[in-house]
Amino acid sequence: MNREYAEFAVKKTFELLAIDSPSGYTLEAMKWVKKQFNDLGFKAELTKKGGVFIDFGGSDDNFGVMFDAHGDTLGAMVAEIKSTGTLRLTNIGGFNANNAEAENVRVHTRSGKVYEGTIQLHNPSIHVNLEYSDIKRSFDTVEVYLDEDVHSKEDVKALGINVGDFVCADPRTRLTESGYIKSRFLDDKLSVGMLMAYGKYIKDNNVQLKHHLYGHVTVYEEVGHGASATCPEGVEEVISIDMGCVGDGLQCTEKQVSICAKDSKGPYNYEVTGKLIKAAENEGADYAIDIYPRYGSDVEATLASGHDIRHGLIGAGVFASHGYERSHMDGVLNTLKVMKGYMEL
Repeated sequence: MNREYAEFAVKKTFELLAIDSPSGYTLEAMKWVKKQFNDLGFKAELTKKGGVFIDFGGSDDNFGVMFDAHGDTLGAMVAEIKSTGTLRLTNIGGFNANNAEAENVRVHTRSGKVYEGTIQLHNPSIHVNLEYSDIKRSFDTVEVYLDEDVHSKEDVKALGINVGDFVCADPRTRLTESGYIKSRFLDDKLSVGMLMAYGKYIKDNNVQLKHHLYGHVTVYEEVGHGASATCPEGVEEVISIDMGCVGDGLQCTEKQVSICAKDSKGPYNYEVTGKLIKAAENEGADYAIDIYPRYGSDVEATLASGHDIRHGLIGAGVFASHGYERSHMDGVLNTLKVMKGYMEL
C-alpha cells in the first residue's frame, strides 16, 4: 500500500464532499458512490434504506468480513419560516450552532431549486447589537438569511421554500501543500474515499482476498441507525471505518490511524481490536489506541439490531470533529495500511 492510493482516496473524497448529503437527503450522493464502485469493477447496489452495498469478492470460506463507512453528514432542515423572511433551523445529528454561525448554506427545495444563504446570529451586526458577544448560540438564536430579496414569510414561500427543506453547509474543502486535508464532513466521507481506494488497490494488484469482503456505505449514521441493516449471512467481523478522535486526553494525531478500544457505547471486541493492532504493526502503520469519550459508530447499530458479529473501529485522525475538520494524507495512508493488513491476517 503506497501513497498513490491515499491520493486517490482524497481525490474521491473531495468529489463526494461536493455533493450535499445530510442524513435523510443522500440519494444523489449514493448514486455517485455506487457508480464509483461499479467503475472499479465491483458489484454495488443501492439498498432499500438508501445506502450502497458492495461485494469485493474473496474466498468463500464461511468467514465474511465487512467494512462500513458512512456517506451521510450533519446538516439541518427548515423548521420555521419567520415573518421577517429568515429561516429557523432544526439540526440533523450533531450540527452545532456555535460553529455553524457565519457558514454559507444551500437550501434544497422539493422542486429541485437550490437557494443560497448564510447562517447568522439574529441581528448580527456588531455595530448595532450591543449584546452580540453575550448571546448563547443555539438554533433559536441563529437563523438563515437567504441571498434573495425576501422580507416576509410570503416572499420566502413564493420561492418554493417550505418547512422540511434540507439546509446544507458549504464544506469549504482544501488540501494544503503540507498534506493537511481541511473540510466539513470529513466524518465520514474521507472513509468512503478510503473504501474506494482499497477497492482500487484490490483491482490494480489482482489481490486474492483470504476472506470474503463486503462494503457498506451507510446513510443514517449521524442519527444513530446507519448500519442496523444489511449484514449478509456469513459475516463474522464488521469494522467501522470512521473518523479517529483527536483532542485532549487522546493519543492520536491527524497523521495516524486511530484504533478505538472503547467509546461511549462500550468496549470494542477485544480479539478484533488485537487483530487491528497486529495489522498496523505488520504493515508498519503509525497508529494510536484510544478511548473516545463521546462517540458511537455504525457497527454498534449492527450489534444493537441483533446481528451476531464481532466489531472493531478504526479511522484516520480527525481534528475539530463535527466542526471545520482537519486530517492529513499520512493518516489516510496509515488507515489504508491497516485495512490491507487486516484482510491478510
